[in-house]
Amino acid sequence: MSNTSQVETVSNSGDKVKLILAVVILIAGIFAYSFFTDYNIYIRLGMFIVGLVVAIALAATSDTGKRAFGFATGSYAEMKRVVWPTRKETIQMTGIVFAFVAVMALLLWVIDKLITWIVYGVVLGWN
Repeated sequence: MSNTSQVETVSNSGDKVKLILAVVILIAGIFAYSFFTDYNIYIRLGMFIVGLVVAIALAATSDTGKRAFGFATGSYAEMKRVVWPTRKETIQMTGIVFAFVAVMALLLWVIDKLITWIVYGVVLGWN
């Protein structure tokens, strides 16, 4: 059986540089937030957010970023087409699951006690 799945890698060296630079900028934003503890929390948070936004913008200009954005857009469009159950249906299905779990727990408890009685009471003769 042949495996026909393909692994997509970043082939363009410019895309590689963009992605590496985006990761470096993101790490720099995290470092700035953690290192500059003397500054106000809003300034530190601003440093992180600026690093995050610049990293996302830089990554989005690469071919891989464009494909990821297209995938996210398609996923969001697909989520809008999902038909979610009503509250009544959700409560009914949850009740069915709880009832099934309770019945299975009781059944497994009975089987466990039966096996315990057979092994310890009948086979080994322990009471």
